[in-house]
Amino acid sequence: MSGPVLTTYSMWSLFRNCRKACEWRYIHELVPLERDHNLSFGSLIHECLEIWHRDRDLPAVLDHIDRACPNRAQDEREQRDWHLATAMMKGYAARYPTEEFEVVALEKTFEGKIVNPATGASSRSFVLAGRVDGIVRIGDEHFLLEHKTASQIDADYLERLWTDFQIILYAWYVERTLGLRIAGIIYNILVKARLQQGRGETEAEFEERRRKLAARSKTGKSSARRRLPESDEAFQERLAAKYAEPGMFHRETLYISRDQFAALQTELWELTQAFLDARRRGAFYRNTAFCFHYRRPCAYFPLCRSGGSPNVIENLYRKVPPHEELRDGSSCEEAPAF
Repeated sequence: MSGPVLTTYSMWSLFRNCRKACEWRYIHELVPLERDHNLSFGSLIHECLEIWHRDRDLPAVLDHIDRACPNRAQDEREQRDWHLATAMMKGYAARYPTEEFEVVALEKTFEGKIVNPATGASSRSFVLAGRVDGIVRIGDEHFLLEHKTASQIDADYLERLWTDFQIILYAWYVERTLGLRIAGIIYNILVKARLQQGRGETEAEFEERRRKLAARSKTGKSSARRRLPESDEAFQERLAAKYAEPGMFHRETLYISRDQFAALQTELWELTQAFLDARRRGAFYRNTAFCFHYRRPCAYFPLCRSGGSPNVIENLYRKVPPHEELRDGSSCEEAPAF
C-alpha cells in the first residue's frame, strides 16, 4: 500500500452497522444492479438544490428535472419522480424567494487526516474525505447546510438529527481543512408529498362499479360516468396546493458543542483500529440485526443468504469503485480501495 487509503463516512457507518456489508461494498466493491429508488430521488433533489442556491434560476432547475426524467412518458416511476420533483422545487422556490444566509460554497469536498486523539499522531492507513451540501454565513457565523428529503417531519425525526454522526464529523473536518469555524448545522428538510396521480379506471372496472351502484339504486339504474386518468396539469395543481401548506418545508438549526468533536474523533479512531483488525484476521462478521433495517432487506442480504454465491454476484451485482459520493459525474475508473 503506497499511502493512506481514502475513506468516507459512508464506509465507516456501514462498518459500524454491519462489517460483512462493509466487506462486500468496500473490499469486494459490489453494488446492486438496481439502485435504491429513494437514493436516486434524493440525488435528483440535491442536484436541483445546488442549481437553485447557486443561480436562483427556477427554469434551469425545471429543465434539469426534465433532462433527468427523459422516459417519463413510458416509465411510471420516472413520471412519478418528475411530478414530485417539479412540484417540490416550485414550492421550495415560492417558500424561500430570499434567504437569511449568504452562500459561501456549494457541494464542497474536503480531505483530512484521521488523528489518534490520545497521541495526536495521524493514521498511516486511512484519510477521511467527504462532501458537504453547502457552507453558508449568517452575520459573522458559518454553518453547514444539509439537505434532506423526508416522508414526514415529526418530533422523533427532529430528535434523530442530534444523532447525525456524519455532519458533525464533517463540520470538524471543514474547520480543519478550510479554516472556517462552524457554529452549527442548518438542516434544510423537504417533505415528499404522498399524493398519487389518479389513474382512472378500465372499462371493466367502470362496468363493475356501475353494476354495484345500479344494484343499490331504487330504479336499478346508474348515471355514473367512467373515471378518466388525471391529467398532468391537474395533478400538478393538486401538488402545488399541497406544497403551499405549512410543514412541507422545514429548517432546523443545531449548534455544535466542541465536546462533540472530541468524542467523534475518538469514535472514528476506534473504528479504524477495528477495521484494521478485521482485515488482518479476515473476520468481517455479520450483524443480523441490520439485515432488515428500515423494514427492508439490506442490499447485501441475497449475498449473505447464499454464502457469497458467484451466481448471485453475477445476476444481482456489479463492481463499482467505492466512494461514489465524492465523484461529480466523473468516471468510476479508480484503483480498488483495499
